[in-house]
Amino acid sequence: MKKTGLLYDERFLNHKTGSYHPENPERMRLIYEGLKEAGLFPYLKIIPAQPVDMKYLESVHDREYIDRFRDTCLMGEETLDYPDNQMCPETYGVALLAVGGILETVRLVMTGEIDNAFCAVRPPGHHAEPDKAMGFCYFANVALAARYLLDEWNLKRVGIIDFDVHHGNGTQHIFEEEAEVFYYSIHEHPSFSFPGTGRIFEKGIEAGKGFTRNYPVLPGQGDEIYEKIFNTDLIPAFDQFKPEVILVSAGFDAHVDDVMSGVKLSTAGFDRITRQIVFLADKHAGGRLISVLEGGYSLAMIGELVANHIKILLDFPEST
Repeated sequence: MKKTGLLYDERFLNHKTGSYHPENPERMRLIYEGLKEAGLFPYLKIIPAQPVDMKYLESVHDREYIDRFRDTCLMGEETLDYPDNQMCPETYGVALLAVGGILETVRLVMTGEIDNAFCAVRPPGHHAEPDKAMGFCYFANVALAARYLLDEWNLKRVGIIDFDVHHGNGTQHIFEEEAEVFYYSIHEHPSFSFPGTGRIFEKGIEAGKGFTRNYPVLPGQGDEIYEKIFNTDLIPAFDQFKPEVILVSAGFDAHVDDVMSGVKLSTAGFDRITRQIVFLADKHAGGRLISVLEGGYSLAMIGELVANHIKILLDFPEST
């Protein structure tokens, strides 16, 4: 089996979003229970969260926004920028822990202490813009990991695969002018199509032209279209780009049982996606793959979906 890390910290539960918010602490509890029931903890290197160094946070986010987020939490406000960004006084500190834990996970992969990792974090990140919160997201977790790889590890080619059912507008905007990061997103459009970005003609700007690729999926589609996208578009694109590390925005909300989308991916369909991404990481990046939780709001399925994802990262034998 591979040496797989798991970033998990009970302090992620301290980000409270209210009784009826889909992105709630229960998701994290059920992920933990799913991993426990699958018997995976003995095979994982548990990575605790830690606050991020402010210099890394400022590599993506405006200082004014960071301070505004902090102060809004301190004042006890319950939302930031948009009504769906529900929070509590602890949210800012939890978000710092999530980013810091992700960067530590990246470091462990880059030093070879682990082969790959899954980061079970809250809040999610791919909608966060440099200057505002959006779509339950406050800091751009995966974008910060990519910037860290470019700046601290001197990488030249970082691949990001975003299979959350909603387009990662924040991640795209942060890197759309750069050729060092290839951002590939598969997401639903139209209907349930928050945030409304991610059209097929959005391919990057200036030096980044061609290093952003979006593949919208119609409501009602599922396993067959995802397999086609990977085989005919995503895999050939990454074969040409040859990423040195692959980062994954792992959203599980395209599942057929998830009420936050109209896409109908099966559990087996998600497993195939993970296997294809691991194949790409093994082929081009020496297996270096860091997967970061984004969406996934079916409380009945989130534990199983994440456990299956991690089993594939581990190359976990079914007989174990």
